[in-house]
Amino acid sequence: MDEVVYRRARAADVPRITEIYNTVIVDSHVSFDGEPQTVDQRRAWFEGLSAEGPHQAWVAEAGGRVVGVAYSSPWKPKTGYAGTVETTIVFEPAATGRGLGRGLMEHLLDAVREAGAEQAIAVVALPNDPSIRFHHALGYRTVGVLEDVGTKLGRRWSTEILQKEL
Repeated sequence: MDEVVYRRARAADVPRITEIYNTVIVDSHVSFDGEPQTVDQRRAWFEGLSAEGPHQAWVAEAGGRVVGVAYSSPWKPKTGYAGTVETTIVFEPAATGRGLGRGLMEHLLDAVREAGAEQAIAVVALPNDPSIRFHHALGYRTVGVLEDVGTKLGRRWSTEILQKEL
């Protein structure tokens, strides 16, 4: 396996992050986004991340190429939720199942904990047993299921809510 490096995302990574994220938009129910995102949309998202705060993006590089991204975003916009982040992780299809996700998510979780976050939430579109197992292995626990809350690919999907105390 190529050498793997986990690091904070840089502005130069935005086109590659966009490409990776769009793989789950087009032909899967994993993201409820309806259309692929543009690099400009992702650049605006990236510029909204904090340099030292709990909203960050990290990437996994294998062989010098970004193959995955994990990021945290506000759970809710109200100030009372400031200590809670929602986490997301996406890999290019060829990089899945290689054990890279755990290292990437651990780097993100450590960084957001150090930045003051106290709780992490993951929202997983069902069915997605690999993602549920992945989050449980990282210490997330299932706290609920929201039934038929999303529409994608001509049908309704449920989501599982997972939470991890940081």
